[in-house]
Amino acid sequence: MTTEATLPSTSASPTTRQMWTRTRGILLALVLLLAGAVAFALLHSGTQHGRLDPRSADPYGSHAVTALLADHGVSTRTVTTLGQARAAAGPDTTLLVAVPDLLTKNQQSRLYTATAASGGRTVLVAPDTPSVGRLAPGVIAAGAPSFDTTLSPGCSLPAARRAGSAETGGGLRYSATVPGAGSCYPSDGLPTLLLLPRSAKGGDTVVLGAPDILYNTRLDKQGNASLALQLLGSRPHLVWYLPSLADEPAPDTGTRSFFDLLPSGWLWATLQLFVAAALAALWRARRLGPLVPERLPVAIRASETVEGRARLYRKANARDRAADALRSTTRTRLAPLVGVPVAQAHAPEALLPALSAHLHGDRQSLHSLLFGPPPGDDAALVSLADQLDALEREVRRP
Repeated sequence: MTTEATLPSTSASPTTRQMWTRTRGILLALVLLLAGAVAFALLHSGTQHGRLDPRSADPYGSHAVTALLADHGVSTRTVTTLGQARAAAGPDTTLLVAVPDLLTKNQQSRLYTATAASGGRTVLVAPDTPSVGRLAPGVIAAGAPSFDTTLSPGCSLPAARRAGSAETGGGLRYSATVPGAGSCYPSDGLPTLLLLPRSAKGGDTVVLGAPDILYNTRLDKQGNASLALQLLGSRPHLVWYLPSLADEPAPDTGTRSFFDLLPSGWLWATLQLFVAAALAALWRARRLGPLVPERLPVAIRASETVEGRARLYRKANARDRAADALRSTTRTRLAPLVGVPVAQAHAPEALLPALSAHLHGDRQSLHSLLFGPPPGDDAALVSLADQLDALEREVRRP
């Protein structure tokens, strides 16, 4: 009767505990990042609601400026479609486009066509490239934004001089090639407000680099209220255009990529997630530290190692490396025998004189043997090994 011993099986797959230990740091970082994003969204959801909406009394709404305009006899109407905005353009109307960059290329072209010959005023709030070039030809947005929030008029425009300093900075700056354009509130030499004459009927275009003067929370600062009333109250009617999802689709939407349809905030958030993932990968990656001695499962004879390396050198036809290894090892062993420090064993000017004095031999032949060129064939390599071996035996001979 025989009894078979059952050996425990060993699995190379990580256990659940090992997986949890390896990934818990990354999971914790993701949970904290998600919790921070949710908290940030909740904290700012109330303050950002109704941004630039003339019906909103929130801090970033614009109800206060429309109320002041109503006291001065200017009526305000809010529209959310391109068709309503184009139909409302006229000589007695100021058309304010709250977010011009949300319009497609086709919508911007159609809006400019409708307002170019209307004789009214068009106010563009912080249009960037390329929107400003389509809605206000001849105007280019500067690449670097303005960092000074409160600016002085710096021009002779009556509305700006009456308003004085206003918070037109902190946004975009522009340069214009339109004849007769009024450039006001400069920051580092570039204006943040432009007044462009557009037609013989008296129409004009106002390009405003930052929306701060229209916010409820900023209207009572500096000359913001005066400047806003003069820019928006030059006509008896104000049409406030807020582009929305209900707006008519543009024919050129098929040429827009998926990334063009995403808000810039999502793109930045995705970039930050990629950076966080890269940092987490670097944090958890293996470190290449110093070598650690390890007990081998089997003992390998030195002769087998030498033979294996020799076969590799021969297969690669690396006679130069084999010769360098032989000469380097010989020099390292000979140096202590002739009184030369090991650190100077590979310096011909230190090793060769000591060897010559010890052997009373030719220094030139020693130089050729220990520091000469690589052998030309396998026979020369074997001969070199024999000569190095003979040299070492001679030095060791008492």
